[in-house]
Amino acid sequence: MDCFREIEGKQAHDPLFHKMNKPSRRVFVPGPIIVGAGPSGLAVAACLQEKGFPSMVLERSSCIASLWQLKTYDRLRLHLPKQFCELPLMGFPSEFPTYPTKEQFIDYLETYARKFEIRPRFNETVSHAEYDKVIGFWRVKTVGKRFEETEYMCRWLVAATGENAEAVVPEIDGTGEFGGDIRHTSYYKTGKEFTGKKVLVVGCGNSGMEVCLDLCNHSASPSLVVRDTVHVLPREILGKSTFGLSMWLLKWLPMRLVDRFLLIVSRLMLGDTARLGLDRPEKGPLEHKNGSGKTPVLDVGTLAKIKSGDVKVCPGIKKLKRHTVEFLDGKMENFDAIIFATGYKSNVPSWLKEGDMFSEEDGFPKRPFPNGWKGECGLYAVGFTKRGLLGASMDARRIAEDIEWCRNEEAASYDHNHRSVLLMKSSSP
Repeated sequence: MDCFREIEGKQAHDPLFHKMNKPSRRVFVPGPIIVGAGPSGLAVAACLQEKGFPSMVLERSSCIASLWQLKTYDRLRLHLPKQFCELPLMGFPSEFPTYPTKEQFIDYLETYARKFEIRPRFNETVSHAEYDKVIGFWRVKTVGKRFEETEYMCRWLVAATGENAEAVVPEIDGTGEFGGDIRHTSYYKTGKEFTGKKVLVVGCGNSGMEVCLDLCNHSASPSLVVRDTVHVLPREILGKSTFGLSMWLLKWLPMRLVDRFLLIVSRLMLGDTARLGLDRPEKGPLEHKNGSGKTPVLDVGTLAKIKSGDVKVCPGIKKLKRHTVEFLDGKMENFDAIIFATGYKSNVPSWLKEGDMFSEEDGFPKRPFPNGWKGECGLYAVGFTKRGLLGASMDARRIAEDIEWCRNEEAASYDHNHRSVLLMKSSSP
């Protein structure tokens, strides 16, 4: 393309460019580059492909949806009904259950990638991405499996590494002295390896609750550290998905009334969770989610285990000693293992060098949903809405439509300028 030859010409006569850039393979990409081959990245690629706009997907791992394939426990299912977890342009198979298993969801994603001919470049870790104002393109540098370096140049860049790029492991005094098994849930597969052991699970979100249930089912003795307030809701109300029912009610009622309804029903179905050591936040579950991004726990059986005493609720950890945990209330207890169900975080600030769209503190777009998907100079974000796959699908569609619009505008401008030049030539003597 003429614009790429023009860029190369500028670089050839730019001494600063040669001084600051080490020799590496350089690739010009005519379409967008998408960083991340998780569900969000696949959704954008599919929406672009459907509009006849091919893209390049860069993935640091060896497979699509690496979090699901490599870093989730065996019993995991989608926490929401499948209709709320579909990616754009393709639904789940009708024979799939309401809450698909981990294996079924991975199969769905692989089928999705094949259908839309998405072929990510695996084992390429993006180390640096920055907009070059001189040439008007993004420079995206990657490091391969054998440490080979490549620099891609593109007009549009989509950050699709999402909210769950890196595991969050809190620093606790005495960790090195504990001596037992300490791991994040990203390395937890099944409770089989903990049979007969006392295990402390840190974190009371959906993952922490479900790991406790899995440990109980494999004859382990789990305790659960609850460091903050938490909303626990039944997964279903009168046979209907709690999430789906909430979305339907929000069409007709204000959020505070829907929250009040959810809390009343939860009290009737689950009892007073505060008596179990699970205090609720001051705000209702939906309002709390909107403000903090923290998802309510949808109970799949753990609460019954807490009530029966099979799962013990503990306060925060003060420090660790040899196979011993000292809690904030001064009590001490022996454990064989500790599992951190403390979630994940964005890693965008570690590789994307721009100061306008993403926050350096948490790696999320500075503008909240639904306005955080678009930045400047052809930069986009998908998978950062704190609204799961539903939010990612909404942003994927917006991004594809916007890139299509930009392409059409640029093409129209080029045609207009080209016709003007031809007209001037034809009218000259």
